[in-house]
Amino acid sequence: MATDRDIVAAREIGKAVARELGFDGVDLVVIATAISEVARNIISYAVHGEVEVAELRNGHRRGIEMVARDRGPGIADVERAMQDGYSTGGGLGLGLPGSRRLVDEFSIESSTGGGGTTVTMRKWLG
Repeated sequence: MATDRDIVAAREIGKAVARELGFDGVDLVVIATAISEVARNIISYAVHGEVEVAELRNGHRRGIEMVARDRGPGIADVERAMQDGYSTGGGLGLGLPGSRRLVDEFSIESSTGGGGTTVTMRKWLG
């Protein structure tokens, strides 16, 4: 993940996996948007990273897991970064909190000093 083209590719892969799992309509847009937001953060703050998309199964439940991982500088104040309007890069500060609202499960782990950030998002069918 290093350019805008990579963001588009990650979105399309995520939508394809989601479609195969049975997601449609608005859910496909939601999944693509969540991926775009975390991928944009990788490019803006960490320069390089990756987004992995995988099928989830929990008993009869099916869903999609999206994991964005980088080895960037990390987020000094994760709690603050999850507040609408907070940005260290001059943006609107809606990326991470917006992504959290779009999915069913959201977690973030970050360590400063080059330890990077991992965002895990899950969206369940139905």
